[in-house]
Amino acid sequence: QVQLVESGGGLVQPGGSLRLSCAASGSGFSIYSMRWYRQAPGKQRELVATITSGGSTNYADSVKGRFTISRDNAKNTVYLQMNSLKPEDTAVYYCNAAIRLGVNPPRDYWGQGTQVTVSS
Repeated sequence: QVQLVESGGGLVQPGGSLRLSCAASGSGFSIYSMRWYRQAPGKQRELVATITSGGSTNYADSVKGRFTISRDNAKNTVYLQMNSLKPEDTAVYYCNAAIRLGVNPPRDYWGQGTQVTVSS
């Protein structure tokens, strides 16, 4: 059994920073790509950032230059450093990872979501 547990959300003023964390727990698994998604009220879930097992990254245009995704493979953890936050960044942020458990084919796992609110 594998679980993704997120932390780090909260309320921040415009221009502020937050760092989200997502840790995978369990045993006997391998993690491939890891991603952060977000979903604002009344909108579809959107892909924010991706990091491969080799460390290559990709970002949505709306967050380029402000957000940084990173991972610590020894801790099975992915991070999202968010700087220069804007009110339009307000959303529930979800961690996603492609994980192989034992000899099974890789599949997607999701975190529970963490609320980020950017407001003065």
